Amino acid sequence: MTTPSLPANSTAESHEGDFGCTLMELRKLMELRSADGVTQINVHYGGIQSLCSILKTSPVEGLSGNPADLEKRRLVFGQNFIPPKKPKTFLELVWEALQDVTLIILEIAAIISLVLSFYRPPGGDNELCGQVASNPGDEEEAEAGWIEGAAILFSVIIVVLVTAFNDWSKEKQFRGLQSRIEQEQKFSIIRNGQLIQLPVAEIVVGDIAQIKYGDLLPADGILIQGNDLKIDESSLTGESDHVRKSVDKDPMLLSGTHVMEGSGRMVVTAVGINSQTGIIFTLLGANEDDEEEKKKKGKKQGVPENRNKAKTQDGVALEIQPLNSQEGTDNEEKEKKITKVPKKEKSVLQGKLTRLAVQIGKAGLIMSAITVVILILYFVIDTFVIHRRTWLPECTPVYIQYFVKFFIIGVTVLVVAVPEGLPLAVTISLAYSVKKMMKDNNLVRHLDACETMGNATAICSDKTGTLTMNRMTVVQAYVGGTHYRQVPGPDVFQPKVLDLLVNGISINSAYTSKILPPEKEGGLPRQVGNKTECALLGFVTDLKHDYQAVRNEVPEEKLYKVYTFNSVRKSMSTVIRKPGGGFRMFSKGASEIILRKCNRILDKKGEALPFKSKDRDDMVRNIIEPMACEGLRTICIAYRDFDDAEPSWDNENEILTELTCIAVVGIEDPVRPEVPEAIAKCKRAGITVRMVTGDNVNTARAIATKCGILAPGDDFLCLEGKEFNRLIRNEKGEVEQEKLDKIWPKLRVLARSSPTDKHTLVKGIIDSTVGEQRQVVAVTGDGTNDGPALKKADVGFAMGIAGTDVAKEASDIILTDDNFTSIVKAVMWGRNVYDSISKFLQFQLTVNVVAVIVAFTGACITQDSPLKAVQMLWVNLIMDTFASLALATEPPTDSLLKRRPYGRNKPLISRTMMKNILGHAVYQLTVIFFLVFAGEKFFDIDSGRKAPLHSPPSQHYTIVFNTFVLMQLFNEINSRKIHGEKNVFSGIYRNLIFCSVVLGTFISQVLIVEFGGKPFSCTRLTLSQWLWCLFIGIGELLWGQVISAIPTQSLKFLKEAGHGTTKEEITKDAEGLDEIDHAEMELRRGQILWFRGLNRIQTQIKVVKAFHSSLHESIQKPSSQHSIHNFMTHPEFIVEEELPQTPFLDEKEEKNLENVSTSETGVFQLEDEVTPHTNRNNNAVDCHQVQIVTSHSENPLQNLETSV
Repeated sequence: MTTPSLPANSTAESHEGDFGCTLMELRKLMELRSADGVTQINVHYGGIQSLCSILKTSPVEGLSGNPADLEKRRLVFGQNFIPPKKPKTFLELVWEALQDVTLIILEIAAIISLVLSFYRPPGGDNELCGQVASNPGDEEEAEAGWIEGAAILFSVIIVVLVTAFNDWSKEKQFRGLQSRIEQEQKFSIIRNGQLIQLPVAEIVVGDIAQIKYGDLLPADGILIQGNDLKIDESSLTGESDHVRKSVDKDPMLLSGTHVMEGSGRMVVTAVGINSQTGIIFTLLGANEDDEEEKKKKGKKQGVPENRNKAKTQDGVALEIQPLNSQEGTDNEEKEKKITKVPKKEKSVLQGKLTRLAVQIGKAGLIMSAITVVILILYFVIDTFVIHRRTWLPECTPVYIQYFVKFFIIGVTVLVVAVPEGLPLAVTISLAYSVKKMMKDNNLVRHLDACETMGNATAICSDKTGTLTMNRMTVVQAYVGGTHYRQVPGPDVFQPKVLDLLVNGISINSAYTSKILPPEKEGGLPRQVGNKTECALLGFVTDLKHDYQAVRNEVPEEKLYKVYTFNSVRKSMSTVIRKPGGGFRMFSKGASEIILRKCNRILDKKGEALPFKSKDRDDMVRNIIEPMACEGLRTICIAYRDFDDAEPSWDNENEILTELTCIAVVGIEDPVRPEVPEAIAKCKRAGITVRMVTGDNVNTARAIATKCGILAPGDDFLCLEGKEFNRLIRNEKGEVEQEKLDKIWPKLRVLARSSPTDKHTLVKGIIDSTVGEQRQVVAVTGDGTNDGPALKKADVGFAMGIAGTDVAKEASDIILTDDNFTSIVKAVMWGRNVYDSISKFLQFQLTVNVVAVIVAFTGACITQDSPLKAVQMLWVNLIMDTFASLALATEPPTDSLLKRRPYGRNKPLISRTMMKNILGHAVYQLTVIFFLVFAGEKFFDIDSGRKAPLHSPPSQHYTIVFNTFVLMQLFNEINSRKIHGEKNVFSGIYRNLIFCSVVLGTFISQVLIVEFGGKPFSCTRLTLSQWLWCLFIGIGELLWGQVISAIPTQSLKFLKEAGHGTTKEEITKDAEGLDEIDHAEMELRRGQILWFRGLNRIQTQIKVVKAFHSSLHESIQKPSSQHSIHNFMTHPEFIVEEELPQTPFLDEKEEKNLENVSTSETGVFQLEDEVTPHTNRNNNAVDCHQVQIVTSHSENPLQNLETSV
């Protein structure tokens, strides 16, 4: 067929007239739905075929791919790209950093100090006003009173710039990561008759796109050909029911919606900002300001905040999570709840840090207030009571200068008390880890997932592709009554049998599944598409036949009817017309299921013999179970002829019976060689690995034993999905937590499980109160229907290679190599983040405790802090920033995996750390008080105590400051270890950042002391004084050894600090409110820049705007609830013959379903036993297509997100 787009290539002017329709016409067309759309296409364009020719494209061949033609299409119809929101400018970030309360207080104090220092009142030097400077010779020193104020302002500016730069580089990094995620998104497009994978941004109007299960549609289009296509349009319409698409009834496909079932081809009609999603996006840009307004109002009202969560920080859409366990509850209930119950914390660490920071801040505030009050009282009493002076008007400025000096000291105490570096340490640590985890094949989509992984206590892993190689091959077969232990040659079979076998496999599989020649000479052939189908196609090739030739004879257009794989059918069937009239249907699926529908079986000669239930039992016992026990997955291939009148194809139960079995094959998927060791590491690290798979229980047990999840002699459970459900549900069919609590601690393998089972298990483990700690669960998934479990888990891992877009969207981390060992690396990095932050805390709190006590007692005893405001700022703000950089970038070591997880309730500051903090504080305080009160005698220099206002810096106080800083510097090395290890230098050379920071800080300190002069209140020191300071500093390392020798157990008085949430709070909170990350609330605004894929925003805004009304309507109309019960009554989903096998299809259980779907979770799915046909989902068994039903969906927000 010729490609009509060729003539267009000669002219490249951007005339819309070149195409038979304009951009606006196509936009209007895509706004129509179902029947209106069909009418418009037929009336206005003369049908879909002629629409293709108007767009100068061929429905079969696609576009020619001529660059000039593609360029012209981009000019006329736009690019498939939605421009992101502009990032914040550096100045905006500077302004944000300036909002810090402590900094504002400091700025005010500094400005007052500056103003007063320039004000010289008449008679200000009056003797009566008390000491101003020690002698008249220091007149020019007094003139330099402005320096302190200026220095404080200067250091504030430095801090602000450092913070803003950090935020800016973070933002840049996250945007880079985001664009990487976007670039990796490719889509199947037909050009020049070839199916190619094209980056989404390069799709143009007129392209022919191949769509299949699990896809996220990248542009608007019109269906040209479809098989059993169902789309989840909840992201755009808020309707949770899947919409059935067909060429004659509803061919309109919209960007940002998910393909939940079936496959097909569409012609692209609108891209980028002209697609339905893009239009919403453009509206969003225009309504930015209204949004801000609404957001402010929303916060006051309580509930609207929920709706507007689409715009959280930086106007970047964080996710609205529609899948929480109680999203289904009525909105009125929500309104009640939101006002009372605290939000559930998502990130363990953030919760602990927030609590700790608040506690420290309060303590600092009290200390600083007391300091100021004592200083002012002391001064007033000393001046006016003891010396009997009167308050003279000309003395007022001098007194005010004193008061300002006291105020600055107070503020300094506060600044030192507040751990400024904490948010920075967390950010740096997470950002650094995320960057490094990319190298370990972990693409982190949400920052806090990285740290939550460190606390993981359980991993629920898929089998296929994660624990196994996902290179499926047929290794055994049962054909014509003979069990072949090796794949036989083609000459063994009768031509008739062979023909049925080859056609049954080649035609009845997705035409997107292919076997391509190896990339390298001598390599293995490449498997593309569904891996189970690839194994079967490989079997055809082994039988010396060409599956492509069969497909060319029967192209996809000639397939009469396709029952694609889905979770209710658990099989795939394709109907073709026979040349002599009548129809033939080929089926394949899990052997137990298909065999139950067979009543005949082919013998050696290709004759159909009767096949009774006794024969079936024998076959299961003698053929299928032995195959399964060797870890093989068994697939049955069957067919049925319809020679009489055409049956009613919609009555699936009638169609899928009386099959004739052709063969049963055993497919091997070898365990990845590195997995057993990774699982052993998990066991050592106190993490339980559970395997959740759709394979049968024998196959699953065999693979679990090979991986090391099960060892011979263990008393752990291996359950099938239906047995699991029987054990955990009550008579009404509701899941009971107590029953579940008896099962999950022993459960290691869940076979033949549905996504619902996976979700139930994950939810059950998370909500469980057995054991001293709440479990932290990680889950892997790759199928569309794994979405709910991935969402519910503390950390969801999606597969980068085999995962569908839907799974990736629901996940927190994407495994770019689909390998279980990468999960173990993620655990290591997560623990490392936690440790890094503890190290920094240990360092920071030692500085804080010492500095606060020194400033407080010094001020009270000598009316002046031994450490000046600027010096404190240098120590607290600048040094801490670098210390956080040094301690937060320690690389992880294997020793991290040799201890158990910390768990949710483990305090941030352990008793060992508290021992270190207090121990080092004792050493530092002793030294500093000795220097302050006896240092002048020891070094034989002038005392710096009780110096008058504006006096020059003394050597005495310079030594105090210098010693203090050097002690912190060496204590930074001590802080590298938090578990009481003796060797604090181990692995120090591997961390270049640490070494350079320590060195850099030391050099800066030398420069400050030698050349800092008045601004830093420093004066030069002699060499011997420097050596003493260094000697005292190095003493920190020796003292550290002394402390580590004291056993923590013997110090009973030590308290831990920084606790997590208690169990009661968790069970109370966990009832399924929206999870609000503490990270999002507490850390700097720029930090959480995870905008979650473009189609999120569109979704959210559209819902916020358009469904306000439907929200209220649906609250008033309970009749709009959907429950599984209604869903199951659709005729095409009741498979009577499967009652015993399929959970929840009994009549008596229908009622229970309603309860289950309401009580348990907002999303309910049904799943199958084996999935021989899951397109683009390698995991032909573990993950299957979805039937998601949103129970109790009065709340359209529930369906808000495009991920399932």
